[in-house]
Amino acid sequence: MISYMELNEQNHKITELSNVLTYLINERSICDSEVSCELFFRYMNMVREHLEVEERELYQALLVDSDNDVRNIGRKFLSGSGEIKRIINQYQKRWCKGKALRIRDHTAFVDDTRELFTLMIRRIDDEIVHLYPTLMETGQLPMHIEAA
Repeated sequence: MISYMELNEQNHKITELSNVLTYLINERSICDSEVSCELFFRYMNMVREHLEVEERELYQALLVDSDNDVRNIGRKFLSGSGEIKRIINQYQKRWCKGKALRIRDHTAFVDDTRELFTLMIRRIDDEIVHLYPTLMETGQLPMHIEAA
């Protein structure tokens, strides 16, 4: 089981990386450098892992809850997770080749990347405002996991 604090830490790291990458991608000469690519793919992996952890550990409890509002929140976030994964897959097909970025049109790359970052920041905000409080209220998300 995952805790609120662990999810919060994941969100913090995703947000921090998107903020750093937002600056790096603006400079064409460094946006597809080895270091920038490493940070970029770390970001993509963190987003995927975060969504997968939520799918695996959080949504099922919401989807079977007796409260219809709670079930709706579960459906909304599960659907949103699928949509974000679809957008990431399209983005990677357009801009990535293996573990490298393929930037032919820098302006379009920056626009698409900013849209992706904005989408994830909005998602994180929704998780903090709607998902996590609902899970905590229903007893499905502990604040901390006690060490054994």
